[in-house]
Amino acid sequence: MVKWKQKKRTINGENRRDRKTFGMWLFVIAASIFILFTVRFSYIAIFKDVQNHDLKTRATKLYTSSQIIQAKRGTVYDAEGNPIATDTSRYTVYAILDSNYRLSTGKPLYVTNKKKTAKVLAKYLGLSESQVVKILSPSSKKVFQVQFGTAGSDLSVATMEKIKKANLPGINFIQTPAREYPEGNFASQLLGITTLKNNTKTGTTTLVGKMGLEGYFNKQLTGANGYRTVKQDVYGYQLADSTTNGRKVENGDNITTTLNNKVQHQMETLVTKVERATQAEGLTAVVMEAKTGKIIAATQRPNMNSSNPSWTNALTQDTFEPGSTMKVLALAAAINSGHFNPNATYKSGTFSLGGGKITDWVVSGWGNITYKEGFYRSSNVGFAHVEQNMGAKTWMKYIKRFGLLKKVNVYGMGNETAGYTTYKGKLEQANTAFGQGITVNVMELMQAFTAVANNGEMVKPYWIEKITNPNTGKTVEKTTTTVVGHPISSSTAKQVRKYMQGVIYNKVGTGQAYKVDGYRIAGKTGTAQIAGTNGYERGTNDYIYSFVGFAPAKDPKYIIYLSMKKPKKLTQAAETNLSSISTPIIKYLLDQAKLKDEGQQGVVKIGNYVGEDAQTAQADLTKKKIQVTVVGSDKKITAQSLEAGKEAIINSRMILMTGGTMTMPDITGWSQADVSRLAQIMSLKITSSGSGYVSNQSLSAGAVVKEGAVLKVTYKAK
Repeated sequence: MVKWKQKKRTINGENRRDRKTFGMWLFVIAASIFILFTVRFSYIAIFKDVQNHDLKTRATKLYTSSQIIQAKRGTVYDAEGNPIATDTSRYTVYAILDSNYRLSTGKPLYVTNKKKTAKVLAKYLGLSESQVVKILSPSSKKVFQVQFGTAGSDLSVATMEKIKKANLPGINFIQTPAREYPEGNFASQLLGITTLKNNTKTGTTTLVGKMGLEGYFNKQLTGANGYRTVKQDVYGYQLADSTTNGRKVENGDNITTTLNNKVQHQMETLVTKVERATQAEGLTAVVMEAKTGKIIAATQRPNMNSSNPSWTNALTQDTFEPGSTMKVLALAAAINSGHFNPNATYKSGTFSLGGGKITDWVVSGWGNITYKEGFYRSSNVGFAHVEQNMGAKTWMKYIKRFGLLKKVNVYGMGNETAGYTTYKGKLEQANTAFGQGITVNVMELMQAFTAVANNGEMVKPYWIEKITNPNTGKTVEKTTTTVVGHPISSSTAKQVRKYMQGVIYNKVGTGQAYKVDGYRIAGKTGTAQIAGTNGYERGTNDYIYSFVGFAPAKDPKYIIYLSMKKPKKLTQAAETNLSSISTPIIKYLLDQAKLKDEGQQGVVKIGNYVGEDAQTAQADLTKKKIQVTVVGSDKKITAQSLEAGKEAIINSRMILMTGGTMTMPDITGWSQADVSRLAQIMSLKITSSGSGYVSNQSLSAGAVVKEGAVLKVTYKAK
């Protein structure tokens, strides 16, 4: 009995010691954990970091909403304020195929009827119905959505809206920024192009200019994106007491060019006509104000709208041997340096010099003729003698005075290539006097010709009028006339123009095709051989045909230069083809200048009609011989298309906007400039094809029109 009790007491003592030990360890562990948590929480509280994740940043992201505000790319305008490059959107269509994709109500958000969907999409995507059905029926059933390749991308607003109207379940669109050129085939090489660039950090897509004006002024046109941030609760609602922070968006600058809408469209139409008739390898055409250097119109073929597009600006990036238009400058140099006797004679036909032979375009020549007649007939032999009489050093001095062999650096035209000559040996030196053995670009020639047209004062060509900030309305930059030299005297320039008139009006002159009814002009023709790797090309039409004209001859307002390279098909003289471009353009310009000079007989000053009665304003403008179109059902005028205080030529079109219901006018026969003004004042979106004047409109006359409606216009030449 005693033994049993003693044994029990021993066991109990050991248990107590074990429990005590266990308790001590438990206390140590708990204390350690507590200390560890205290240290960790203290660290987090102080440094606000967990496993390299900044808690403050994470909390800010969780309770803050950030939104990027996309900057609007600047608009480009012609001289009359019509937009010629604007922001728009393009669309990519895609189809959702997953049958689980539905609204909470059960409404399907996937393609439910493939045949119906295919029928609609085929109409607008240029695919057959069977092709669309095949795309909508992939072999794998796990495909969530499909796209339609290039056929389903780059869709216009008009096409997207037409597809949307069909209300096809599962058909959706991805919107991307794009550039629209509402005037169609309008100085495309000068304006250039844009491409899309994705920013992986911000997830935004922006337009980037790649050539032409779009590339040259990309930074100014792009502007700067803005952003805003607001505090929100866990459900995404903005907190009532939160303030909006961020950076204000800065839209891209707007650029106004010097291009005359009517003249540019006329030039595009005429150049296209000649291109089709002759199948020429290349064409250029430029009209510029003689006294200011302001480029009124300029184009080339091929351009970016051609079947085989060109990606260079032929006016500054292509150099060529100019041929006999160079004789204008050689004649000016000879007269100015005292080395030209118009009545002295020489033997035409051929001339041996420097181990070679110079020949006239009529190899047998015209016998002994005067130097004056040699200019009229465009005699190469005559101008080889002219260069010899001047001397190579004197002639080179004038080549440089005229600004040749170096870049013109026209603002807004980048990547220029300057002309070049080796100028070695008597033969090559003489050749340069009639435009062979020396290369130029078109802008070099245009600048040099201003010295002759402008009584000795040489001005730099320009086509950017001004750059304005759309956020402030202030002009950032403004281009004005820049005088770059006085290579010849006023009397020399007048004498040269007198001889240039002989090219047009003398019975032996080579430029008789370039006469303009009612006006006297000065001009010079050119036919240049084309240099190849093995000497000059020798095909029947392997030449560059050209013409420079000053209009009017006595006191030139305009310079026109045309060139046509290697026409494959000449059913009539090259001069006849080129004059079909120059003659109507010169006549139009001089007719308009004549009307303006006659004051009130051809030009009227536009008043401010905003706030006035529409019928009263219409009657007043009609008396002034302004064509009036009133848009809107209310009585008071809210906007007008022609700016108050400016002058307008009689028969110009004025659009008056009133409030109320807008109905579509009949715009058949309207110019592209007038349609652009209508679109601006009615807030319409324009898509167009062709060039010239309106032949068809998608919104019928009299139809009720809402802001943002799409107007599709077809133009045809008259």
